[in-house]
Amino acid sequence: MAYAKPRPKRPCRPENPEEILDEDPDDDPHNKREGDDEESWVVDDDVCTDGGTVVGFLDASQPQPYDNFRRVWYVDDPHVERPLVKTEDSAVGFYALNGESLVKWTEDETKERICSVLEKVREQNPLAGILLVLDKHGSHVCEYTRRRAHQLGIDLVFLPSGSAHLNPIEQVWKHLKWTMPPIIVQDEDEFHELGKDVFEQVTQRVSFAKTWCEKFLDFQKLS
Repeated sequence: MAYAKPRPKRPCRPENPEEILDEDPDDDPHNKREGDDEESWVVDDDVCTDGGTVVGFLDASQPQPYDNFRRVWYVDDPHVERPLVKTEDSAVGFYALNGESLVKWTEDETKERICSVLEKVREQNPLAGILLVLDKHGSHVCEYTRRRAHQLGIDLVFLPSGSAHLNPIEQVWKHLKWTMPPIIVQDEDEFHELGKDVFEQVTQRVSFAKTWCEKFLDFQKLS
């Protein structure tokens, strides 16, 4: 027996999201589109993509050092006396199957912030092409981000609309949010550093993406 909050189907989700994604994403990156400005679509001179392909997933979340999911047995009114630290920043994470994962805290999720994360992803994975799976957030699909990804040698593959369940990093966030709080931290900076450490530990496991790889990935084409 189990219980959970009912989750209605997202109205923007297509009827066949898995079939849409299962179109050899490694053969069909989504960076450049018809009608984009022709200028600046050149890979940076210092970018190397000869060392195979790193496959990863990108998404943002807002973990907190407290939660409202846990339940406790009590006699009197339950309470915890501790400082309540809250962060307004977003954690933008890169979950790599065969490369270096990372998370960066940003003030917002604008295209400039997302591109700064892409630059960090390239810095941490300097010798290979990068295949990056992500959702269709406005700051992800805009020409500014797609062009910068191309310059960095990062091929983007966008998930069908409303199909967050097809992004394995969602399971990483779920695990991180469940295991971290409630914790006592002195300030926001300490929580950010702790979040980075836990994210690094959690993303050592590729099991979050096992089913995704079996359905959608052909490693022979990426070698």
